[in-house]
Amino acid sequence: MSDDSNTSPSEEARPDVHRAVSSKQSRLSPIWIVPIVALFIGLWLAYDSYNRIGPRITLTMPNAEGIEAGKTMIKTLNVDIGQVEQVKLSDDLTHTLIIARINPDAEAMLVEDSRFWVVKPRIGREGISGLGTVLSGAYIQLAPGQSTEPQREFAVLEQPPSSLLYADGVRITLESDLGQALRPGDPVTYKNHVVGRVESTEFVPETRKMRHQLIIETPYDSLVTESTRFWSATGIDLRLDADGFRVNVATLESLLTGGVTFGLLEGLPPGKPVNDSSVFTLYANEESARQGAYNKYLEYVLMVDGTVRGLRKGAPVEFRGLRIGTVHAVPWRFMSRQSYAIPVLIRIEPQRLLAGDPVDLKEWSERIERMTQAGMRASLKSGNLLTGAVFVDLSFQRDITEPYEPATFEGRPVLPTVSTGLAQIEQQVADLLEKLNNLQVEPLLSSVDNTMSSTQDMLNNVGELTQSLQSLTRSLESMLEDPQTREIPQNINDTLKELQQIMQGLTPDSGLVQEMTRTLQRLEKLMRDLQPVARTLGEQPNALIFERRIEADPQPRAPRD
Repeated sequence: MSDDSNTSPSEEARPDVHRAVSSKQSRLSPIWIVPIVALFIGLWLAYDSYNRIGPRITLTMPNAEGIEAGKTMIKTLNVDIGQVEQVKLSDDLTHTLIIARINPDAEAMLVEDSRFWVVKPRIGREGISGLGTVLSGAYIQLAPGQSTEPQREFAVLEQPPSSLLYADGVRITLESDLGQALRPGDPVTYKNHVVGRVESTEFVPETRKMRHQLIIETPYDSLVTESTRFWSATGIDLRLDADGFRVNVATLESLLTGGVTFGLLEGLPPGKPVNDSSVFTLYANEESARQGAYNKYLEYVLMVDGTVRGLRKGAPVEFRGLRIGTVHAVPWRFMSRQSYAIPVLIRIEPQRLLAGDPVDLKEWSERIERMTQAGMRASLKSGNLLTGAVFVDLSFQRDITEPYEPATFEGRPVLPTVSTGLAQIEQQVADLLEKLNNLQVEPLLSSVDNTMSSTQDMLNNVGELTQSLQSLTRSLESMLEDPQTREIPQNINDTLKELQQIMQGLTPDSGLVQEMTRTLQRLEKLMRDLQPVARTLGEQPNALIFERRIEADPQPRAPRD
């Protein structure tokens, strides 16, 4: 009997039993589903929490006034985008560090040109701001930039920015010597209309000048060209000089806050538009800006022999009533050589007369040379009697005796000068006083006294006529011996000196000066007329009593046959 026949029925059923056990062992237990689902939920929550947290940034401030951890918010456009998590001191204990968390949807705003500042109650030039933070507390404002470079550390500004970095317009730089004349936020005006703001100011030690950065917003940036001039918009400009009395009043905002104004001055070409790297000069006022527009000039030196009292820098230089230049320095390098004349540096500015036309300085130099050869001279004349200010007048002189000889002083050509009309009158009075002081009056009076004494001795025994002559002689003698009579020359000298002092305050065209000139001429004529009388008394002492002896003219001899 074979082996198959010997197999028992229990052994034939054993393979099914093995298959059932194997299928039972390979089946997964349902208890593992819960941990797997919990794991997936945890991972998703972690990912969602990571996306909700957002980036962390560090802000630096000089002090953390008004900032509280867990309470102070970070906002932009009045929308919360983050919160301060921690406030601490820096490692060197010189400033504070503020750790803040920014929402993920605002991460794109964290670029290198973004700016932060603290919003709190402030009182500034433009009024009161930040009153809403009195109850809610201070918060940090974010102004996003336009850069694409991300950044996580920022410095908090002490003051709110006057304008946004991405504002459209042109940014220019002004340089000036006006000190703290401008501050960030001051308005920039054009014809009393606000077209921009002052963004920043700084002092440059190397140049010792103030540097101001301005933004001229669109569409007003087209107003700024190469010929534009900027000047400080002072509230009230009061001036009293050789040109007269002037008052300029700016807008109310400029009166309270100051600022900058600009414009294209008359007579200048429009010029080309400028870019952001352009640098301009900030002038003190409009008149200074107008003077700075005349950048093509010829420099001359006036050697003034008289006084320069009343002549100031900026005084006009006129030719027949037209202003053609400006006084640049009074005096100018006075101690550069041994000379009693005071050098005055002037500038001839042809642009004042050409109104925007091109200027040929060489042609103008030759023209002034020809005018000087023809007799043009410079003199100082009074421009304002109230202030005593004077100006330089160029005019042709008819009575020029000395020819013009070209000369230079410190490398500048010298324009010849003449004295003013009043100075000429003063010189004439001084010459007359010198003549009167040199006149020998006392010897003449002594000679008359001796003559009268001898005449009295000679006529003592004459009758009634002699007594009359003696009485007359005594009267004349007493008059001559009177101390007041001897003081006549000194009194005349003192009177003329006082007259000279009075004439210093008069103009040459006044009636009193003309009348005084005529009086002095008559006095000089009288002195000339007295000379023959004195000469006659010297030759014939009794000429006052007796008729002068007239000698017969010599008769020529007849020719011989």
